[in-house]
Amino acid sequence: MSVLALPDAPAASPPVFSPEGITARARQIRRPVHVVSSPDGRELGLATGPVPGGTVLGTLPPLYPEWLGGRTFCEAHGVRFPYVAGEMANGIATTRMVAAMAHAEMLGFFGAGGLAYPEVERGVHALARELESRDNWGVNLIHSPAEPELEFRVAELLVDAGVPRISASAFMELTPAVVLCSAHGLRRDAAGAVVRRTRLLAKVSRPEVAERFLSPAPPVLLDHLVARGKLTRQEADLAALVPVAEDITVEADSGGHTDNRPLQALLPRIAALRDELCRRFGYPRPVRLGAAGGLGTPDAVAAAFALGASYVVTGSVNQTAVESGLSDEAKAMLCDADIADVAMAPAADMFELGVKLQVLARGTMFAQRAARLHAAYRAHGSLEEIPPALRTRIERDVLRAPFDEVWQRTRAFWEQRDPAEIARAQADPKHRMALVFRWYLGSSSRWAITGEASRRTDYQIWCGPAMGAFNRWVAGTFLAEPANRSVVQIALNLLEGAAVLTRAHQLRTYGVPLTAEAFSYPPRGLA
Repeated sequence: MSVLALPDAPAASPPVFSPEGITARARQIRRPVHVVSSPDGRELGLATGPVPGGTVLGTLPPLYPEWLGGRTFCEAHGVRFPYVAGEMANGIATTRMVAAMAHAEMLGFFGAGGLAYPEVERGVHALARELESRDNWGVNLIHSPAEPELEFRVAELLVDAGVPRISASAFMELTPAVVLCSAHGLRRDAAGAVVRRTRLLAKVSRPEVAERFLSPAPPVLLDHLVARGKLTRQEADLAALVPVAEDITVEADSGGHTDNRPLQALLPRIAALRDELCRRFGYPRPVRLGAAGGLGTPDAVAAAFALGASYVVTGSVNQTAVESGLSDEAKAMLCDADIADVAMAPAADMFELGVKLQVLARGTMFAQRAARLHAAYRAHGSLEEIPPALRTRIERDVLRAPFDEVWQRTRAFWEQRDPAEIARAQADPKHRMALVFRWYLGSSSRWAITGEASRRTDYQIWCGPAMGAFNRWVAGTFLAEPANRSVVQIALNLLEGAAVLTRAHQLRTYGVPLTAEAFSYPPRGLA
């Protein structure tokens, strides 16, 4: 096993001028390296250690993976590496995954989105027990426009349980739930600075949404929470002085909820907005930007840091990790994916709004079948209005059950989760149709998690192009073996590779000749 962060041996070595020798020397990222000229001045080479009588044109200091992002991120979150394993909904990002990341001095989020409240509660309490002495772990709060009461209950659970980090995702507007998580526990320290008990990381893909999280919480929401006794007046007053989130994760072309925006266009746009708002509101602390979406190789991670990201967030690739809650069957499907093997499909949690998410297309018909359901929903006012021929095809090819049978299953689910949905469906036939179709969308994710063999072609597996890029990168290496794919090994190799590639790009700007091998990094066992 290689040691990730200890310096290479300090012994000096003579300058090298061959491209192969330069490439080998460039990989020694934990040693300072000197760019030197040959005695005749016609060649550039590299040296480590003293260069007696040589001409040193420039020196690069040691480079560690820990230093790739913004130092303030690691300081703020008590981590060693600027790296986050993102929340994959329905518990795919398991408590085991979050604990592994915490023990490795990184940050991970439990995928609470889509889970029933008791499941979220069990996960939160399990993590609080195991990681009670640590602050580098968190839980997801996902926007649930169809279930605002559940969203708020989860928010209350997170603040009451003292969850130290909360990742807010899929929000289009600020809600009482997300403002509660941001403002609860705010106080001043002895020097008068505003101190957060809970740190909120907001995942955004649009500038207008970023602006809401970069601004102080709206007074109307703060006053509402004070009136309900959920915040103190002092907490609300302090919330008016700080941004809703001091960490903004810029989400580009990712699996799941995504706007498919390219990171190189989106991150600079939001960075400029961040700078403008920080000046306008006069925040005493900088707001950090992270990068998510499309990060499946060291090249992509290095590029994200080069764009100015303080930290990176990975998602799709972690679904194949041993700690992932996804079934072995679904993991195997992901391992066969290439970068074009993805598609957009209707989202279960925002079905009526027409919101889409990115899923695996290879080996599953989910995207096409879910789209067929949404088309039927848009075209008709109720299940009864659907033409008989279309109804037969949906029942036979998609649901594999009559509408009435699916409604009974759906009704039983909502009796446990939120009986108000049943009353609404009985009064609104179109909402009843939406709930029946959402049964398929919700079940398809669970089938992928449980490995339901009879519904393999219906698996809904959230996935972006990064999965295919990752598969190409690890092919023929130790990470090609599923048993070796721990979430920590994936993280360490992405970071180490990003550091190696960053050093190669630094040297290229000096005009140092490098082989193509210098811009690649094969995964290896790291500790």
